[in-house]
Amino acid sequence: MTTLKTQITDVLKAAMRAKEMDKLTVIRGLQAAIKQIEVDERVELDDSRVLAVIEKQIKQRKESIKAFEGANRQDLASKEQAEVEVLSQFLPAAMTEEELDSMIEQTIAAQQATSIKDMGKVMNSLRPIIAGRADPAQVSAKIKAKLA
Repeated sequence: MTTLKTQITDVLKAAMRAKEMDKLTVIRGLQAAIKQIEVDERVELDDSRVLAVIEKQIKQRKESIKAFEGANRQDLASKEQAEVEVLSQFLPAAMTEEELDSMIEQTIAAQQATSIKDMGKVMNSLRPIIAGRADPAQVSAKIKAKLA
């Protein structure tokens, strides 16, 4: 099984051959962010840490999209959206609503959560399971609704 870093490198090479400059820029930025963490912490990142870097980059771009749309700059918002799509190809398949609801119910039962005070416990135990497969903000809202 290939690692996520290998997949990123393969896509980078394909983008170079196809001369897809926009895609190339996004993937180089991703590799730079991964390399920066590896150099700073003197570790080799595993797939879960690489996935966290990808999620962080996607989150940053989604925030930029909101800001650009608020400033009525659709040209910049669409550029950021294209970058989100390039990065999203490295994420695992998204969870369906039913899977997500079921996972939340099971975790609430397992943690014996009864009030909104227990939300942190539930969210922390779900975080590794939903990594890259569901939006944490959406999951948090669902948990809050169930515990309220």
